[in-house]
Amino acid sequence: MVHNSRGQVSEARSRLLATATRIFYAEGLHSVGIDRIVAEAKVTRATLYRHFPSKDDLVVAYLQGVHEMEREGVGKALSSGLPAVDILRAIAESITEGIRSPHFRGCAFLNAVAEYSDPGHPVHQAVLAHREWFLHTITDLLAQVGETPPAPAGRHFVMLRDGAMASGCLADPAEVCDTFLQGVEGILRFRRDSAAK
Repeated sequence: MVHNSRGQVSEARSRLLATATRIFYAEGLHSVGIDRIVAEAKVTRATLYRHFPSKDDLVVAYLQGVHEMEREGVGKALSSGLPAVDILRAIAESITEGIRSPHFRGCAFLNAVAEYSDPGHPVHQAVLAHREWFLHTITDLLAQVGETPPAPAGRHFVMLRDGAMASGCLADPAEVCDTFLQGVEGILRFRRDSAAK
């Protein structure tokens, strides 16, 4: 990462990343060229390549930025002091807020992996790292609810989320969100009921 003389992240780098994030999410990764990002960020090609040696590096940085934003949101829920059930509900609600937002275009990670299908590619690896973190976080919370093994419930939650993110830009977002939240409640109810037996 390139810093300026005061040790801060370069303004040009921040501008490049903000521009790429906006365009990549709205239009896709392969369809957006470097020339457009350079023009809209108002930097030179040399500046872009000083910060991101390749377009793939820029795409990975974009995904890492989205990951950090999501981690921050989940982190707020985790530090709330609420019981695990309420934290899971808060995470689910934040997902539905994203789906209901005006410029929602699906999951940035699912969109990216659709364009980079090679499991060894750095973009694909960035997607897998994000998904592993999310699944681990959800599974750890579900372990605090009920007594059955939490891994299947964690995978179920993530699959519901994936379906909601894919459906949210294809169908009525309100219905998609209601269905997703009902599914999450079903998982929580099953785990609570299993603990009561």
